Amino acid sequence: MRILMIIDGLPGGGAEKVLLTLAQGLLSQRHQVLIFSLRSVCDYALPKDVEYKIVADYARTPWRKLTELARRARALDKAVLASQQGGGSFDLVVSHLHKTDRIVSRSRVLQRDRIWFCLHTMFSISYLEHRQGFSRWLKRQKIHYLYQKRNLIAVSRGVLEDIQQAFNVTPRQAAVIYNPFDFTGIRQLAQAPCNLAGQDYLIHVGRLHKNKRQDRLLKAYAESGIQDPLVILGEGSEVILGRLKSLAHDLHIADRVLFKAFDTNPYPYIYHARMLILSSDSEGFGNVLVEALICQTPVVSSRCPGGPVEILGGELSAGLAEMSIGSLAATMRAIYYHPPAITPSSLMDYDISTICQQYTSLARDVL
Repeated sequence: MRILMIIDGLPGGGAEKVLLTLAQGLLSQRHQVLIFSLRSVCDYALPKDVEYKIVADYARTPWRKLTELARRARALDKAVLASQQGGGSFDLVVSHLHKTDRIVSRSRVLQRDRIWFCLHTMFSISYLEHRQGFSRWLKRQKIHYLYQKRNLIAVSRGVLEDIQQAFNVTPRQAAVIYNPFDFTGIRQLAQAPCNLAGQDYLIHVGRLHKNKRQDRLLKAYAESGIQDPLVILGEGSEVILGRLKSLAHDLHIADRVLFKAFDTNPYPYIYHARMLILSSDSEGFGNVLVEALICQTPVVSSRCPGGPVEILGGELSAGLAEMSIGSLAATMRAIYYHPPAITPSSLMDYDISTICQQYTSLARDVL
């Protein structure tokens, strides 16, 4: 099977990691996988044997923004035609991230019934929450028009329900396919040296962004009374980092909070942590929760819209906190002293081979 993955660059983000993990899994099942990146940025190592092509936009004219989508769609089509001439048509095309979807939707050479848009986020929160009035109405209309009667993959049931209800989208076809994880690979990477090994500490992994609510995390950590250090692993603007450091100082916990920059291998830090905490306002899926569970590290998450509620089922639901400082603090204490058992059955839905089969079945349905 010939599969094309398209994405707007490969910086250090969750959707980007998902794409590369998926590509690796499909390659291991002897499928041919191509990745078209619409920017040259790439912060991850590419899987061996993947065909990788950059389809970047170098326009510098004053009016480039007005013509960007059509121009970039033409460049994409040119790259697709060149690839198909040498290797044949694609059986499955998966577009990742909203900016990419806007370009792919304008393609005139990709077969519409073979294109699937993979939705990684809660669109109502990411694209509407900060808008008001006409701007909010216009964005809702644009998103409705883009995804209406299209093939959609959602990384959680919450994401699919959100796009259908908040934007009145009726998909042509829809599938909920969780993000894939290479259990063996993650556990091997977790054994790499870690300068925090042997210490008790808590960890939060995520970009420094207002949606991740590291401010709520710091306040809950201070209220929890837990004395183990808190490691915040992730990058963001210097402005947000400065605000968080100032908040930690005001809460009198600055000496126990360690800010560490993004690491392409966060797993040793997760593996050796006493507990991982996610404090977001929303999560399309919540990759880091599954990664921590694979590392046998207990987790706490806000009961936010999206994937965490689906990931933390059964006994693991004890780690779900309401979206308040007090509830998060209380849940952190509870899991710290009484962590639930992490069983193989709680992870089986995320195995890479299972997820790859779900993706290839999309193409077989068309064929």
